[in-house]
Amino acid sequence: MSTVSSSTSSTTSTASSDFISSLQTRKSTGTTNSVDDAQAKFLKLLTEQLKNQDPLNPADNAQMTSQMAQINMVDGIDKLNSTLNTLLSNSQSNDVLEATALVGKNVMVSGSSLSLTSGSKTYGGVELPSAADKVTVSIKDANGLEVRKLELGAQQAGVMDFVWDGLNNSGTAAATGKYSFSVTATQGTNTLKATPLQLTTVNSVLRTSTGGVSLDVGGTSPVSMSDIKQIL
Repeated sequence: MSTVSSSTSSTTSTASSDFISSLQTRKSTGTTNSVDDAQAKFLKLLTEQLKNQDPLNPADNAQMTSQMAQINMVDGIDKLNSTLNTLLSNSQSNDVLEATALVGKNVMVSGSSLSLTSGSKTYGGVELPSAADKVTVSIKDANGLEVRKLELGAQQAGVMDFVWDGLNNSGTAAATGKYSFSVTATQGTNTLKATPLQLTTVNSVLRTSTGGVSLDVGGTSPVSMSDIKQIL
């Protein structure tokens, strides 16, 4: 008779271990299953194990404690994932709100384009990795010919902007149209890697396929919030 009870206890113990294993597998594969229901089933299984155990060979307390720890771990992971998903959703919502505030604003992003309208000024920018004792901007027309050179002198590390008054090197007004520019920066005999920045306007906010935020800034490709170097 005790042999039958021992066999039942062993079978129930194995079943509980299989149950925990299958629960963990379903969680990892994303199968929807209430953890609360799983806990109830586990406790029922554990109760049956205790009812059918051999009094002369009772269930191992360490084994039961281990099984309960495993079901609690699965529950904890589920709650942690839920919390992280909530935080991620809130963070993405905040990003959208921050990005929306930029619509209609002028910003500096990586690029080397300038647009000149007759009788007006135009703006560009430069990002320096470290301080420079000489920064020079060369503005070129559509044919790649230099129309104006701007000497900006010594500059600190970081983002700076410059203004082109629309005049060429001869002091006469340059033609309306699209221009490009390049930047040369030096510190002593060392040439620095300067990044040209172009002025553009944020037109709208876009959602990416991963739930992130990008900004439509006109003719260039959408940019992320981190791509914006300066807000004017």
